[in-house]
Amino acid sequence: MSDAQTKQIIKHRAVVADDWTLLRLAEGQSAEAATVAAGKVIVPLAVWLAQRDTLAARNELGVWLASDERPETLKDDLSRFGVVAVDFPKFTDGRGYSIAYNLRMRLGYQGELRAIGDVLRDQLFAMQRVGFDAFDTRPDRSIDDALKGLTVFSEVYQASVDQKSPLYRRHERDVRVESGDIGYGI
Repeated sequence: MSDAQTKQIIKHRAVVADDWTLLRLAEGQSAEAATVAAGKVIVPLAVWLAQRDTLAARNELGVWLASDERPETLKDDLSRFGVVAVDFPKFTDGRGYSIAYNLRMRLGYQGELRAIGDVLRDQLFAMQRVGFDAFDTRPDRSIDDALKGLTVFSEVYQASVDQKSPLYRRHERDVRVESGDIGYGI
């Protein structure tokens, strides 16, 4: 790839060059036989599990989870990875949101959490709420347009990874009991 064609991702609310390579297995290719190139590579969970002894010696390694894989599988290895990615095979598959939430809240993962696959602008705001901080958007869509998806809402009602308290706990109300209006301030 030339410099003009360098792959870009959204990371920490900015468009940046992607210095990681994503390894996807070809149909019928076994995880044991997959060749992991030198450099920063994000490997499928199956490759990590099959080649763990060899790959554990690498400094710059990432892993990605399919939407039907459990993040708990990585609980003892999370600190080894510079990036953990979650694959969205199609935009209607929401299991990746739960995987991200569990990685952040239950497993305490603090590193880069990247959404890959069929990632669209409309999903980015909700994805960042559950802990994603990097997004590899679909190549057939404008990444600059997708970036706008992170700021479509100015306030959130529900608690999540990015906001621990729901709005009703953050908003101070002036409840006037003497007014007799029991619905005032709701």
